[in-house]
Amino acid sequence: MMTRSQQGRTHRLTRPSIAIAAAVAVTAGVVAAAPDAKTAEPTPKLGLVAASTSVTLDSWKEDPGVYLDLGTYLTSENGAFELKVTRKSYKDPVVAQQILRNGKKTTTKALPAGLVKDFSGLPGFAKIAITDAAGKTVLSKTEAFCPNNASGRIRPDAPANSKYPQSCPVNPFTLGSVWGVENGWASNTYAGYYSDPVQLAAGTYTAKISVTKKYRDLFGIANKPQTVKVVVRERSWENEGEGGGEGPAAEPRSAAPKSGASAASASGHEGHAGHGGHAGHGQVADAPAAPSAHAGHGAPARPEAPAARTTGAAPTFNVGHGPYPPAPPALPWALKKESLQRQAFSAAKVGDRAGQTDGSRQAPGATPNAKRPTGKATVPDVPKPDLRSLPAYGITVSDGYEDVPGKDYLAFSANVWNAGPAKLVVDGFRSPGKELMDAYQYFYDADGKQIGYTPTGTMEWDPRPGHEHWHFTDFASYRLLKADKKETVRSGKEAFCLANTDAVDYTVKNANWHPDNTDLSTACGQENSISVREVLDVGSGDTYTQDLPGQSFDITDLPNGTYYIQVLANPENRLKETNHNNNSALRKVVLGGKKGARTVKVPAHHLVDAN
Repeated sequence: MMTRSQQGRTHRLTRPSIAIAAAVAVTAGVVAAAPDAKTAEPTPKLGLVAASTSVTLDSWKEDPGVYLDLGTYLTSENGAFELKVTRKSYKDPVVAQQILRNGKKTTTKALPAGLVKDFSGLPGFAKIAITDAAGKTVLSKTEAFCPNNASGRIRPDAPANSKYPQSCPVNPFTLGSVWGVENGWASNTYAGYYSDPVQLAAGTYTAKISVTKKYRDLFGIANKPQTVKVVVRERSWENEGEGGGEGPAAEPRSAAPKSGASAASASGHEGHAGHGGHAGHGQVADAPAAPSAHAGHGAPARPEAPAARTTGAAPTFNVGHGPYPPAPPALPWALKKESLQRQAFSAAKVGDRAGQTDGSRQAPGATPNAKRPTGKATVPDVPKPDLRSLPAYGITVSDGYEDVPGKDYLAFSANVWNAGPAKLVVDGFRSPGKELMDAYQYFYDADGKQIGYTPTGTMEWDPRPGHEHWHFTDFASYRLLKADKKETVRSGKEAFCLANTDAVDYTVKNANWHPDNTDLSTACGQENSISVREVLDVGSGDTYTQDLPGQSFDITDLPNGTYYIQVLANPENRLKETNHNNNSALRKVVLGGKKGARTVKVPAHHLVDAN
């Protein structure tokens, strides 16, 4: 189920046709030969290339608008293009620096103060000017650029895999990020869902794409604009669904949710359990799931535009997780085109492999130990995880929907993350005939060898539609505190399936830029699972959206005034950590209004002004 603030959003349905990522290698390879090691410059050489001289973009009659994925890429030669983006605290501004590597020598170059204001990419990086057949300029705009966007190799001797993360985080309380274009690679400049669709009538246009002057000067990029022919065609789902046209076959019309509604909301709020049917992991409106997603996502009647919506570091299947915009498209749309023409939702060769990262972070769940541990439980003196809470965000007032009419609730998103230096690993083992799994926390030495374990509670099976997976108990607790910071209401949500949904700080020691356990269709187990492994990797956090009765706070009879939402990690201290003193985060809220029409004001949290 969507919150009421989400219901007004429009379901975006476009599938531009561009050249596949492999075309980048053909286009860029002509001008980007492998550099001679003796003459290689110590700084990366960046360039703008177009994968194709023409693209075809679709505008859907039911939801007009064109997404300007024009197939332009930023290439990096003579070394990787790497940026480190951080803030010391929420009282400090975001700062960015370029990391320059020359052999074993590493230097840094500070970017101008105020240039980067958040973690979603370089603002105003690409300039796009579009003219019609008569030569009249019909559109001029700039777009941000996430270097971690969909990418591919531009020459055969480039590294087979990119070491950089596969998206730019959009969680408002992100603390640190690393952006990069691998040496010999190219990254799509399209801003994805960070950019709104544009209105262009069906017809033929010419697009001129260039890097804006401030970035050309800053990074030494040659002023070589790319020109792409753009064909805009209008299509209709009504015709597609009746078998006409060349587009993807639609599901039966009775299965299609109305515009602005997610597949989950079409049949009630069960699918809104999130995290692939994960209790409380809220779905953003109009975010259908992939077909292999966990029960509760629902089979979408229409494929999502460029990729399933995520919150930056989340996987393709892990839809939603809070009310914020997702990362750029997982991969150039053309990679999906062929299969989209055959079925309502299917991805063509998604995933990471030699020469391609698709940005989806679709990673399998880690495999648990085959047997429960034996021998004496020990907690060795080795690095351990450090669980920390982020302040609540996505805070809204909602009613009780059809479940609990006449009630007022305070809904919010919450994230607990791992600052390291060790990952959190919890295995659950089932005893035949028992409803609960016994949970154990594992510890590892510097070589990754398991050297200890300790019991740490239980895992429980949640059989409710839209959930249907194993939850680790007592991972976090959510409480609404009065102005004197004494508890007044507690959320009923206390059991969780752990997954790496958000890249909170990839600059901490041992941060894993490519974590496992991001796809909840595998990470949380099945009803007949004998064991489950749930992992929270270093640098990543797990977001849950508390927007259903029993999860959100019942504020029906609370007086107006100031309160604090407390997000508390490891509330019973059952998990072993390096520090138990940083597990609580508070977010101030001010309740107002009358019963049935309550309001909430959310003051800025220092420099973070996001409700």
